[in-house]
Amino acid sequence: MNLGEVFKSAWKSLLTNKLRSLLTMLGVIIGVAAVIVMIAVSAGTEATISDSINALGTNLLFISASISRAGPGGGPLNSRGGLTYNDVTAIREQIKGVAGVSVEQEASETLKYGNTTLSSVSIVGTTPDYTTVRNVSVGSGRWFTADEQTRSVKVVILGSVIAKELFGTADPIGETIIASNTQLAVIGVLAPKGLAGGTDFDKQIYTPISVVFKKFTPSMFGRIMGDRVRTIFVSVDTNADMSHVSQQITILLAKRHNVSLTSLDFTVQTQEDIISTQESTTSSFRTLLAWVAGVSLIVGGIGIMNIMLVSVTERTREIGLRQAVGATPGDIRVQFLTEALMLSLIGGLIGVLGGVGGSEMFGQLSSMRTVIMPYSIVLSFSSAALIGIFFGYIPANKAAQLDPIVALRHE
Repeated sequence: MNLGEVFKSAWKSLLTNKLRSLLTMLGVIIGVAAVIVMIAVSAGTEATISDSINALGTNLLFISASISRAGPGGGPLNSRGGLTYNDVTAIREQIKGVAGVSVEQEASETLKYGNTTLSSVSIVGTTPDYTTVRNVSVGSGRWFTADEQTRSVKVVILGSVIAKELFGTADPIGETIIASNTQLAVIGVLAPKGLAGGTDFDKQIYTPISVVFKKFTPSMFGRIMGDRVRTIFVSVDTNADMSHVSQQITILLAKRHNVSLTSLDFTVQTQEDIISTQESTTSSFRTLLAWVAGVSLIVGGIGIMNIMLVSVTERTREIGLRQAVGATPGDIRVQFLTEALMLSLIGGLIGVLGGVGGSEMFGQLSSMRTVIMPYSIVLSFSSAALIGIFFGYIPANKAAQLDPIVALRHE
């Protein structure tokens, strides 16, 4: 029996019981589609995290304070150690290869201009290097200077959405807004940037961090924390070695904080470090999802084996007739193994189409991003083929071992 006849005969056999064949393939279809969709969702999550971190700026180092608590079992925040605003100046002045250093302190206040009032607007206290570090640009007016930062001049730059809500189409430069009881002179408006890294830059206002410390930080918090900050952002020059700059910053801050390199009260991470950490977490989750989806493939394989065993029983007389006209046990084995393989391959192909379409539909209809990974298609389809061969062998071998005389007498 040549290969063409084998496939033709297997196809004819599957068409004889169309509904049963479709139901048998259903487990494989669901399994293949589930693997593709699960991996697409996981890959989309990784891509979203990576884009969010990269949107914060370019060539960034993140220096984060290690929060400690006083007394056994926790307690109030320890006011010693950690990062301070003066560390920003030290890094900018003493470390080579630094393009900019920025820090942020946020507060939420009510803004007023004329008869317009905006509630719970985020006020970001930051530094003159903010535009360089966070990759934003001023659309009109200007950013505040280092001198204004030092003298705590009450100036403000508006996000584009805030500017429109307060002033409409009028030019806000030179006007004064009120944040709580503090008057702030508008000196600039950011160019639209939108949502990046989970932050909507257009819906915030920006002022020197010294102003936020003095005017918008609760007195109790200020007494405890002083000029401490949570995170310092360092933009490394594209021509500099990031690992060398990171090492030099670590040594500098360790000396300033009077701590050893083995007991630092801060951490220094690159964007790649953070992305790698997040990806290791999502990778484990993706593997778990793939295994869960893979169970459907195994169930589908068991379904193929059961149906093929039933088929062998139903077609015992046919098997005897084939043997009587010269078919060898090997021919019988190949025939039934081909039928099992065709069931799994057709189911796998339908599953691939369903998985790709389902991933696209899921990404369109939900807030989660999906990224179809080519390897997931190859993995799921090849797994379907292997399952067809593995679970189809037992029925095929049983058919091949039937005694021709017994098979011909079977009713």
